[in-house]
Amino acid sequence: MESSVQPASPSTLYRSRITAIGSYVPERRLTNADLERMVETNDEWIVQRTGIRERRISAPEEYTSHLCIQAVQQLVDRYGAVLDDVDLVIVGTSTPDFAFPATACRVQAHFGMKQTTSFDLSAACAGFVYGLHMANGMIASGLHRKALVIGADALSKIVDYTDRTTCVLFGDGAGAVLLERDDSDTAPQFIAYTGGTDGSGGAHIYRSLLADHIDGNPVNTNGKLVQNGREVYKFAVQTIPKGVNELLSQTGLSTDRLDWFVPHSANLRIIDSVCEKMGIPMERTLHTIEKYGNTSAATIPLALEEATREQKLKDGDTVLLFGFGGGLVYGGLLLRWKALTPKV
Repeated sequence: MESSVQPASPSTLYRSRITAIGSYVPERRLTNADLERMVETNDEWIVQRTGIRERRISAPEEYTSHLCIQAVQQLVDRYGAVLDDVDLVIVGTSTPDFAFPATACRVQAHFGMKQTTSFDLSAACAGFVYGLHMANGMIASGLHRKALVIGADALSKIVDYTDRTTCVLFGDGAGAVLLERDDSDTAPQFIAYTGGTDGSGGAHIYRSLLADHIDGNPVNTNGKLVQNGREVYKFAVQTIPKGVNELLSQTGLSTDRLDWFVPHSANLRIIDSVCEKMGIPMERTLHTIEKYGNTSAATIPLALEEATREQKLKDGDTVLLFGFGGGLVYGGLLLRWKALTPKV
């Protein structure tokens, strides 16, 4: 079947906008009280160091593709979104069902989308921002018209529940947006992007597969998530303010012109520290850390969907998304929000 999308001329750039959003978290709750019965920890210690009170845990036969499908289905149900003509599916995840086929292919199969370029993107907790940036670029080029971008992880499948420093942090969830070519005369939704990589810090947070070392250093080969929390914290509190300033300098904006800051919900102490350094009030920050924990690539779309449902996001709001994580990588997007109108 031939594509209906015509290549853009070198001088043509199209705009894109988010037209629908959905999310999903599993039913099972893992509270701090539950963790007290599993490892040497307590509610006060967890809340003081992370801000997390509970997280959601996928069922034994519930995998990342299932989380993605549920998030997309909510998007369809709530906004009446049509998926038949979606021509691009990107899933940001660190916990694919399989090495291959890609999780994005499982989503395509479930919804029966007829002709899509479908692939998974590995950028850990920055996966959703990377995916959104990539999809916007592919629509802007004229090569695609309509994209599903999903951030999803089932981290409970790879967490070592004997390691109290990591098992208290992570939960499962998914968030999805529909991105479409915008042919209107309104201001563009995507304003600016910044991103970067420090691959020398790869050993600070990883999950082993084939190799048994990183840069000559041996790694844990049990397939579980391993994190040096101190180093990840240092990377985050140094990198996020720098990245935010890079974004704002591209546009001439200052932090007091931001309506909403949506950082990756890794740890409330990180968010507090960054907001204090940047002069961003916590009441203008969107996160889901307290009730979902760190859901990796899902944290930012989960926070956006919740804020949309609660009518916090208004038409024209300036919204800054910032993801960071294993790689080490980071990515930030500055958006001009366009209000979404639910069908129900």
